[in-house]
Amino acid sequence: MQPYPFEKRAEIARKRLPRLKALLASCRLCARECNARRFRNETGECNLTSDLLVSSAHLHFGEEPVISGNKGSGTIFFSGCNLACIFCQNYPISQFHTGKQSSPRKLSEMMLKLQLQGAHNINLVTPSPQLEGILEALIIAWEEGLKLPIVYNCGGYESVAALGLMEGLIDIYLADLKYGKDEVGTVSGIEDYFSRASIALVEMNRQVGSLSINDEGIATQGLIVRHLVLPGGQSATPEVLHFLKESIGEEVFISLMSQYYPSHRAKEHPKLGNRLSREEYKRMVNILSELGQSNGWVQPDPW
Repeated sequence: MQPYPFEKRAEIARKRLPRLKALLASCRLCARECNARRFRNETGECNLTSDLLVSSAHLHFGEEPVISGNKGSGTIFFSGCNLACIFCQNYPISQFHTGKQSSPRKLSEMMLKLQLQGAHNINLVTPSPQLEGILEALIIAWEEGLKLPIVYNCGGYESVAALGLMEGLIDIYLADLKYGKDEVGTVSGIEDYFSRASIALVEMNRQVGSLSINDEGIATQGLIVRHLVLPGGQSATPEVLHFLKESIGEEVFISLMSQYYPSHRAKEHPKLGNRLSREEYKRMVNILSELGQSNGWVQPDPW
C-alpha cells in the first residue's frame, strides 16, 4: 500500500497507540516476546525499561546512496538493541547504552530540527525496543509539520504484530537479514533469528513494496535489505540470497556489505576473530550475480 499522507498520520497513529502500549506493557515489541513489564521499570531482553534513550541525532552521510543522498539522512541512533551480536561494531550504543534519556517531545524536536537542516528523511536506527515512545514523538512531529519519509532501520528480528501497527506510517524499511540459518544466529544471542526475521521481511515487503526512487536519486518508499558477509560462512550468505530471490523477488534492493572486522567480543568465536577475506566476499558477489539480483549495492574492494 501507499503510506498515508503526512497530514493524516498523526490521527491514524493516535488510534493505534493504545495497541502499541499494550505490546510494551508485557513486552512483545520484538520477536523475543520476553513479556517484561517495562512500564513497571522491568528491563526486557534489550535491557531497557519504557524510558526513551537516544544516543545521537545528526545528518549522516554513510548510509546507502539513496538514503544519504547529498544532504544527509536525518539519523537518530537509539540506545539498546534487541540483539546481542558478539561482533557488534556499535556495541557502546547497542549493548552498553551510551546515550541520554529523552522524551517524546524532545525526540520530536530532534526530528523537526533535522528537517530544517535539509535531511532527506528521518532515519530511526534500532527503533524496535523503543517503538512506543518513538510513535508518540512522531505524532507530535507530524502535527507540527514533519513531512519527511520515515526510515525504519532495524536488525530484522522484528515482531510482525508491532510492524502491523506501523503500516502506512513507515515509508522505507532498511532492514538487516543477518543470517540465512537459525543455527548461525546464536552469535546474536538468539536461536530462531532466520525463522523470525524471514517472516518479518515478507511483512515489510508487503507493506511498502519495491524501492521507489525520485528524480534526485533519493528513496521515497520501499524495502532495502542489508546483509553483512561474515568470515567462515558464519552468515550463511547463500541461503540469505536464495531466500530473498524466492520470497521477496529479484527486484529487491540488496546492500551486500564487506566491512566486517572483529569487534566487541568477536575474538571469543573460533571463526569470527578473523577479517573477511577478499575471496569470501567475491564468492558471495558472484552468487548474487548468478541469481540475477542486480538491484542494490556491493562494496568496492576494501583490501
